[in-house]
Amino acid sequence: MTVPEPTAQTRWRCTLCGNLTRFDVTRSSRVVEYVHLDLAGEPTVEEREVLRESVESVRCRWCDAVDRVELVDRPGAQV
Repeated sequence: MTVPEPTAQTRWRCTLCGNLTRFDVTRSSRVVEYVHLDLAGEPTVEEREVLRESVESVRCRWCDAVDRVELVDRPGAQV
């Protein structure tokens, strides 16, 4: 199950404790990266293109609740 991501008008809120600011987010991504190796073999990602990305779960850092995060309106956001 994917979790909706916050937008310019919404943000996450834990329904158990009310937390609005601290979350552990688990994401799945499919990306293409251009990796440059220096002469010593150390890699550096110089370009990254995200083909697909989704949030799998969001866990509240305050109360450790999983699947208790909802989207709420941001204060002052234009609807």
